[in-house]
Amino acid sequence: MFSPQKWKFSWNQIATVASVILLVSLVHLFLGPVLPSFDSIAVRRAQNLNGTKESSQPFVAFDSRFPADSHGAVVYRNASWKAEIGQWLSSCDAVAKEVDIIELIGGRKCMNECSGQGVCNHEFGICRCFHGFTGEDCSQKQRLECNYEKTPEMPYGRWVVSICSRHCDTTRAMCFCGEGTKYPNRPVAESCGFQINSPVNPDEHKMTDWSKPDLDILTTNSSKKGWCNVDPEEGYALKVQIKEECDCKYDCLWGRYCEVPVQCTCVNQCSGHGKCRGGFCQCHKGWFGTDCSIPSTLSTVGEWPQWLRPAHLEVPSDKNVPGNLISLSAVVKKKRPLIYIYDLPPDFNSLLLEGRHFKLECVNRIYDNRNATIWTDFLYGSQMAFYENILATAHRTLNGEEADFFFVPVLDSCIINRADDAPHISMQNHTGLRSSLTLEFYKRAYEHIAEKYPYWNRSSGRDHIWFFSWDEGACYAPKEIWNSMMLVHWGNTNSKHNHSTTAYWGDNWDTISEERRGDHPCFDPRKDLVIPAWKVPDPLSMRANYWASPREKRKTLFYFNGNLGPAYESGRPEDSYSMGIREKLAEEFGSSPNKEGKLGKQHAEDVIVTPLRSDNYHKDIANSIFCGAFPGDGWSGRMEDSILQGCVPVIIQDGIYLPYENMLNYESFAVRVSEDDIPNLINTLRGFNETEIQFRLANVKKLWQRFLFRDSILLEAERQKASYGHEEDWAVQFSQMKHDDIFATFIQTLHFKLHNDPWRREQFVNQTKDYGLPQECLQKTTS
Repeated sequence: MFSPQKWKFSWNQIATVASVILLVSLVHLFLGPVLPSFDSIAVRRAQNLNGTKESSQPFVAFDSRFPADSHGAVVYRNASWKAEIGQWLSSCDAVAKEVDIIELIGGRKCMNECSGQGVCNHEFGICRCFHGFTGEDCSQKQRLECNYEKTPEMPYGRWVVSICSRHCDTTRAMCFCGEGTKYPNRPVAESCGFQINSPVNPDEHKMTDWSKPDLDILTTNSSKKGWCNVDPEEGYALKVQIKEECDCKYDCLWGRYCEVPVQCTCVNQCSGHGKCRGGFCQCHKGWFGTDCSIPSTLSTVGEWPQWLRPAHLEVPSDKNVPGNLISLSAVVKKKRPLIYIYDLPPDFNSLLLEGRHFKLECVNRIYDNRNATIWTDFLYGSQMAFYENILATAHRTLNGEEADFFFVPVLDSCIINRADDAPHISMQNHTGLRSSLTLEFYKRAYEHIAEKYPYWNRSSGRDHIWFFSWDEGACYAPKEIWNSMMLVHWGNTNSKHNHSTTAYWGDNWDTISEERRGDHPCFDPRKDLVIPAWKVPDPLSMRANYWASPREKRKTLFYFNGNLGPAYESGRPEDSYSMGIREKLAEEFGSSPNKEGKLGKQHAEDVIVTPLRSDNYHKDIANSIFCGAFPGDGWSGRMEDSILQGCVPVIIQDGIYLPYENMLNYESFAVRVSEDDIPNLINTLRGFNETEIQFRLANVKKLWQRFLFRDSILLEAERQKASYGHEEDWAVQFSQMKHDDIFATFIQTLHFKLHNDPWRREQFVNQTKDYGLPQECLQKTTS
């Protein structure tokens, strides 16, 4: 421990021992070369994004060693060649030695220990306050209203998700049954508390009257639709009528009547060093950070995270130790790239998780009545998975002076999902545009780090990383941060679609002024990276090995199952949905009748294009050779679906990069067809000979794990096993995977950038910092 009163030895003795003992070398996750079969970012594209060929000039010409590989699958700079798209290549880029990094363990105190209403950042001595509290010591109580100001017509104010007819907890803007009821802490979320009118036409939806409270939820009369006074046993026995709209929507509660308290969802579940309170980690003494993963001088060394071990401690001698140990140096052996993660104010992360009105928002998992993990199909769960990975990676450092990259954790998936949550998250100044609100959050984060930290100005943000998870990516990034690296799910270069393509008006960014947004594209392939979206862990598909389904079982030539637009029942009504691509596809090849009872003009027996939900979607993909990867309101998860089931993706979205497409050679495992060439799609696919089909199928099998958040899933598996002894089927299946996943590929991309970015080369020349490169590689890099 670092608390002076807990040591049984003198500081002199400790300093002597600590200076001699060096623990076993850090086991490092980075085990191989940088990027498998990667092309140079700026030099080579085997096939451009509009479906036309460019001149190809690989760095190393192929010779007779690989005569069968006519597709350029292994073109990579400075590589010793292997004709395997998903395997490591041995090159100078792969070789990095361990370097000694001094990690500073902070011990600054916070005013009044944050009054018990926050977490102290011991690096700066600044409090991060819980929901409903503010001030330097978190002693000031905020009032976060559930309702907007009332009017004669709307006594509870205009609609907002938090609208409340009962008791409002103003620390979180959340609604509960309140005093006078049998279960005062039972949530009364949104329409549960208001009268609902049945429609005149049975085909229409029910309508909520937001001006009239529903008093029936307070009744104890079993003939009424009670809620706040219903005994769970009577409810489960169906002795009492329950309003359908009343449900256990808030996090940390389980059961039809919210009668079971369960684990809340927090980032990394507070790393075992804190309590999760509705999304905000209340760290134990001596720990801080969004996930309580950063130790202070009051922490126990044996509990330090793996990315800080083993450490050679430099402990002050007796005469220099004050009552409060301000900082401690720990020398840790690490491999680059090193990433510094800003501990931002909680407005940008923890407070967006705490107090959310629907437990499935913003997160990739919740917990059931056994506290077992339930993985969600929340499309934007990748942001949570990635954040947890980067906080736990061996490449993390607390020393910003040694860092190669800086990650800025703004949870934009929460911002946009919660834009209508409560009055304190207000879009009043954004004309209802969630894109505008999100831009403001990013701008505020930039202003914070530029003012409080020295790192932004040293590179004008070039070494900073931001995650934009929303549909069209970083289109509405504020102009001040555009120099940085953007992680997105959709890489629109705006070369063809130079405007907002979403069919949802609230995300349209066309009207955001250049004064705020600047005049930048949505994606710059020279600096940004498209990463795969979140997919629910599916043990059934894993056990069935759909990804390895052989060619002879793939009887369907082309498969697409999804929303096909306004021509079909329940289709999206906007003509602009999917930029009209799905609509055009259905007109040509639709295999299900549209509203007029018509099939596609070129419908074929071995071509499936349908909006009808499949009974076994993953198996249907695994039985297909080619699968459609088309946009929705921006990105969709169809690329991931194809790859994870071993199907060759057919991409139709001009000028738009898909995951890793500015790094991996897509020509070797995917097919691009221009939007204008949709009528010729099936003829194009039938034109591939069996050798070309087998080649692409084989390459999909080699890289499919790069489209999984395996390491994030395994972090959760480890937490569950340690805390509850749970080892679910998904944990077993994912623990058997050995190849690199999404996060490993991201780290390799940073490694590539670290060695090959021209701006980085200047840093190698102008700085004396040890970048862990062998001398022969450094000469190549700086030449």
